[in-house]
Amino acid sequence: MRTFNKALLIYNKLAGDADVEAKLAAVVPVLGKAVKELTMISPESTAEMRQICEKAGEMELVVIMGGDGTVHQGIDVISKLEERPLIAILPGGTSNDFTRTLGIPQNLGDAVEALLTGEIQAIDIGKEGNRHFINFWGIGLVADTSENIDEDQKKSYGPLSYMASTVRTIREAESFPFHIVSEGVDIHGEAIAIFVLNGKSLATTPIPIAAISPSDGKLDVLVVKNSNLAMLRELVSLRKPETNNEQLNLLEYIQVSELHIDAPSQQKVDMDGELYDVQSGKIEVLPGHLRMLVPILK
Repeated sequence: MRTFNKALLIYNKLAGDADVEAKLAAVVPVLGKAVKELTMISPESTAEMRQICEKAGEMELVVIMGGDGTVHQGIDVISKLEERPLIAILPGGTSNDFTRTLGIPQNLGDAVEALLTGEIQAIDIGKEGNRHFINFWGIGLVADTSENIDEDQKKSYGPLSYMASTVRTIREAESFPFHIVSEGVDIHGEAIAIFVLNGKSLATTPIPIAAISPSDGKLDVLVVKNSNLAMLRELVSLRKPETNNEQLNLLEYIQVSELHIDAPSQQKVDMDGELYDVQSGKIEVLPGHLRMLVPILK
């Protein structure tokens, strides 16, 4: 088991899990054995969360326990630091998508054990404007879905609330013009959603694209032109590494290190489940930008 002199545990007791403090009580003794000086903080707001993370460089290890939004805010701030600590993520929210990408168990007790007996991996981070994302950046249907989520449903039904929101949103989905330029690639047309992916899971659902890796120095760009059954068949075909863009009609798929997306009709961008206004449309990967604890996968 790894040991640390000084670590900070940031946890969100409002991240969609009513039993989070009870589960935390089972996790802390394990962390306590591995950390000489453990500080625990539960921020009362996003602003406080970000203020805490601005001082994270003073720590040897920062453990973030919460949902995708909590992880996003922490990663965004820490990614801007000159001195960045080692990071561990514990699943404590509704979807916990990036923990799924890293193969972290969804049970908190199993998760902390797996991380403390795991390894350190350099993880890529995406950047658009002055904001950073770890799992995905998206416009169109994905942002509309996040905006249409019923918060009461989210608390009661967890990931099923995303499905309900998707059903509501997809009925009203309208295509928008887009133009993507990147490294010799020039793609334009109409789409209902554009994803820039670093992680392999969305709303607990595995993304069927074989090539996605958070440690390959690349971002995976998926353009969805329609939402019919044929599109789903094409998406499933991306499970096969040999599938290429020329075989796709309702999707566009490329891997890039940076790109520019021009989609003037879009007002909101979804980063890891958090909604913002689009800043510049220029997106780049920061290869191996953060060091993270990950389980040793068998």
